Amino acid sequence: MKNTSIKITPLSKANYDSWLNLWQRYLAFYETSLPLSTTNTTWRKLLDSNVPIYGFGAWQNDTLVGITHVVIHPNTWNTTECCYLEDLYVAESVRGHGVGRALIEYVYEFARQQNCNRVYWTTQEGNTTARKLYDAIATQTDMVQYRKNL
Repeated sequence: MKNTSIKITPLSKANYDSWLNLWQRYLAFYETSLPLSTTNTTWRKLLDSNVPIYGFGAWQNDTLVGITHVVIHPNTWNTTECCYLEDLYVAESVRGHGVGRALIEYVYEFARQQNCNRVYWTTQEGNTTARKLYDAIATQTDMVQYRKNL
């Protein structure tokens, strides 16, 4: 389902307040919070052309209704870079209307233009609503993530 009323664009400096609102809601969805200094550093990275982290926004009627952040990075299994879709959030009021799909498809095209060999992401096992979309547009791998916070 292609939602033609959604416009996806790179985030810009003027979008900070709208982005911050969705970013805070995204963090709340995952039952976490970050210091404002970390949030502001993230925002600066999204806008810094010297950092391979990018932010995109989904707009509907001049309202930011979804965001995604991606990281382009090298890897040892290919000669081209990977695109890690690190964050994806869609406002509750428009979920199920194609905004998440539009954002992911935009990331796919962005990654192709960057000559990436793949786009990948993780989500919580219990995030069943999002996983229905993910199952329709990507392949779930059998990899299990382990983490040691430092």
